[in-house]
Amino acid sequence: MNIHKILQLIGRLSLLVFLVGCDDLVEGYVDQKPENVKTITITMVAKSSANPVFRSAQIGAEAAAKALTEKYSALEVKINWRTPVKENANLQAERIRNAVEDGTDAILVSCSDTDTLTHVINDAVNRGTPVMTFDSDAPDSKRFAFYGVNDVELGENLMNEIAKLIGAKGQIAILGGNALAPNLQKRIQGIKNRAANYPDIEIVTIAHHDETVEEAVATVLSVNSKFPELKGWAMVGGWAFFDEMLLDKLTPGDLKIVAVDALPVQLPYIEMGIVQAFLGQPTFKWGKVSVESIVGKLFLNKNVKEFNQMKPIRVSKDNLGGWSRQLRAWGYKDVPGKYLTW
Repeated sequence: MNIHKILQLIGRLSLLVFLVGCDDLVEGYVDQKPENVKTITITMVAKSSANPVFRSAQIGAEAAAKALTEKYSALEVKINWRTPVKENANLQAERIRNAVEDGTDAILVSCSDTDTLTHVINDAVNRGTPVMTFDSDAPDSKRFAFYGVNDVELGENLMNEIAKLIGAKGQIAILGGNALAPNLQKRIQGIKNRAANYPDIEIVTIAHHDETVEEAVATVLSVNSKFPELKGWAMVGGWAFFDEMLLDKLTPGDLKIVAVDALPVQLPYIEMGIVQAFLGQPTFKWGKVSVESIVGKLFLNKNVKEFNQMKPIRVSKDNLGGWSRQLRAWGYKDVPGKYLTW
């Protein structure tokens, strides 16, 4: 072999070694975080883990954390879920205090009771832990931002919907959930405000209850029995339909019902005509948008608006298919398959 061929062979071998080395280098950047990666732990304290709307918020938060971790090589976002099983403002307060003691980087909370949680939020902020609220706000606290619907406006929309369905005349009831929840109080106030426009509609009761499906169903059946002339319901939450319990207890068309929320488990009530309309909150975004806002403030030095409004979506038979496909796109596994083709 002459010297020219030997030099060619050496050059090819060197190039091969270089390319293998480059592959290893690229693989290292793609598969490994740098040593100085910053971990942001966000403690999430919703009202109740038994309520599926808050489980969907958790799904949204975890999806945002995963996407942000993948997007920024020097960042790892973790969600620390510390939501009570049943709604309990005192337990929420305790878990916020414990999270601060444990060194969490931020807190995301939906407030069951403003009076109980405002001073706890302020204490957390005073100790250097930023707090954001979602769904149910503590507006007089030191939280830096809130993400959710305009609850007064949502209540007004509920009243307009039920008035249209009953011909603006007759008795209605309000299903009110937790009497201390600030977001629900505002929705009820919105219903009352707009009721002034409908003098022939009588609100016979505001029925409060523990926010479980069992308590909500029992409350609905009790009120229906007590007021035989009842024409409809304005429900500031969808608790009564988080189960199939009412599917065979309410006759389609007997009452007109408008309720907040529109999760997969609730959709058969629309199909069967028991509920005429849900005002669906994109509850997945409670978690997604809030986590993005927190990381934007802590890591990216972005300015975050104090009030970030979420727009509810009216769900009826007319758009049941489109809403079902949106729920599936958000990661819900339990969307009834037949609705996806509507």
